[in-house]
Amino acid sequence: VDPSRADRMVARLGDLLRMSAALAQSNDVALHKELEFVNAYLEIQEARFGDRLHVIRHVDATTLEAAVPSLVIQPLVENAIRHGTSRRAGAGHVEIVTRRAGSSLIIEVLDDGPGLQADQVPDEGIGIGHTRARLAQLYGARGALELEPRAGGGTTARIRLPFARASRRTARTAFSVRRADA
Repeated sequence: VDPSRADRMVARLGDLLRMSAALAQSNDVALHKELEFVNAYLEIQEARFGDRLHVIRHVDATTLEAAVPSLVIQPLVENAIRHGTSRRAGAGHVEIVTRRAGSSLIIEVLDDGPGLQADQVPDEGIGIGHTRARLAQLYGARGALELEPRAGGGTTARIRLPFARASRRTARTAFSVRRADA
């Protein structure tokens, strides 16, 4: 129906695959690189869902050079869309928040979908289970992934890990991205 839009999304999918391959070669990356990858993923989802998906970003600039495990945020965003906003009849929201709390980095992905049952243990799929295991392996008790229901509906996925600046090597981790709109 819209060939130019389809071309842009195929190009963006190619970007996403190249970025994924580059990020997968690193144990950790600067948060801004991780967010670039998440943004590429979200562009595809926004094209897919159109006006039914709204993304809000509250990224504290002081967190952008923080070291984070590569490919740690995207599974949370994917779950927020799959189990949250896509189950809404109308438009849904996904929110990404980063901030420092003392010596910790906090990354939250929130949705306004049906949410978790307050009295039930959430059914963790591969993405959540793998993320939780990676954080435990990398940070022990200093790293965590928490899932909790939001007041008024929806879910909050919160990652807590020690704040450390990405090394110069990590911060320079680059991937060549051809912008879909170029």
